[in-house]
Amino acid sequence: MKNIRLFLTDVDGTLTDGGMYYTADGDVMKKFNARDGMGLQLLQKAGIKVGIITSEDTQLVKRRAEKLGVDFLVQGKRDGGKLAACADICESLAISLNEVAYIGDDVNCVEILKAVGHRACPADAMPEVKSLPGIRVMNLKGGEGCVREFANIILDERSKA
Repeated sequence: MKNIRLFLTDVDGTLTDGGMYYTADGDVMKKFNARDGMGLQLLQKAGIKVGIITSEDTQLVKRRAEKLGVDFLVQGKRDGGKLAACADICESLAISLNEVAYIGDDVNCVEILKAVGHRACPADAMPEVKSLPGIRVMNLKGGEGCVREFANIILDERSKA
């Protein structure tokens, strides 16, 4: 994991528990885990760029990304769009897909998970994701600190090098 230069994550089911809460006015609310946010900041402190790629396109996620200070936020990516967004980010950083770590939980993450050098998923990810070759299944569920868990694994393995 010494070669990781970019860490990317999904939102729904990974940074959140996958639940969507609606107010009487129709506004959507999501619960994020503060430990995941700290994990992203620790990765940045270690010199790893971090980003979010999600199928949704919401102000809520934009605000969370701004609060966390992530390097990249790409929203509204479906049907192969996540991998294309990842490839664009890699090109801008002059790095390869092999230098990317990604964590995601559902079928819309499978293509990008297969393409990157380091892959992980929450404990409650869909079976199609958990069965991917070489994937690390976290002990924690989406929205319960799985992103931090993956970040800690990366940082721990890098410190041993």
